[in-house]
Amino acid sequence: GNGFMDGKELQNFIQELQQARKKAGLDLTPEMKAFVDQYGKSTDGKIGIVELAQVLPTEENFMLFFRCQQLKSSEDFMQTWRKYDSDHSGFIDSEELKSFLKDLLQKANKQIEDSKLTEYTEIMLRMFDANNDGKLELTELARLLPVQENFLIKFQGVKMCAKEFNNAFEMYDQDGNGYIDENELDALLKDLCEKNKKELDITNLATYKKSIMALSDGGKLYRAELALILCAEEN
Repeated sequence: GNGFMDGKELQNFIQELQQARKKAGLDLTPEMKAFVDQYGKSTDGKIGIVELAQVLPTEENFMLFFRCQQLKSSEDFMQTWRKYDSDHSGFIDSEELKSFLKDLLQKANKQIEDSKLTEYTEIMLRMFDANNDGKLELTELARLLPVQENFLIKFQGVKMCAKEFNNAFEMYDQDGNGYIDENELDALLKDLCEKNKKELDITNLATYKKSIMALSDGGKLYRAELALILCAEEN
């Protein structure tokens, strides 16, 4: 559930893919052969769902629409999240997701009927709604990002319980104004990197900060937004 396949997961997938094609009397496509050559003998590769969508043949591979410019980086993704989580609830419900998909498809110059858009929305919920609550959290939808861009994967290993998070927020909100600015976030992330060197690389500090600040409201990062990244429990 970390947002990508690697190691034994990837090896098992490749084995099953080859067996399924053979059983169906089909050869591997050129894209599949290149995929198997790249990952078949390697145990340290990683692949996300969008990368995988480029390998697997589907009648309508709508996952490839998310290769559009709007989601070219984690910062763009975070800005998109802020736009569609319009009620700042911390998740995107089915109606918000439908608007999200409609916008992306229009940017990709794809005109589709409303019934098809509803179908895509339902498919997305089935694919990404890990806890089956009918809505998508930030980390669930972030699986649309290429693995190398999904910095949220890194933060899965440093999440805090609600009490720890609230204590940290109050400590780094040094002026007590109810939000964290860019300098305060910088201090928080530096300490996190120092304490969690296995998960977080301090050389990527600027990227982490830029992406997280994309959630802010005019440079003000409020508790609820930062909790999407750092808090493992509801506050």
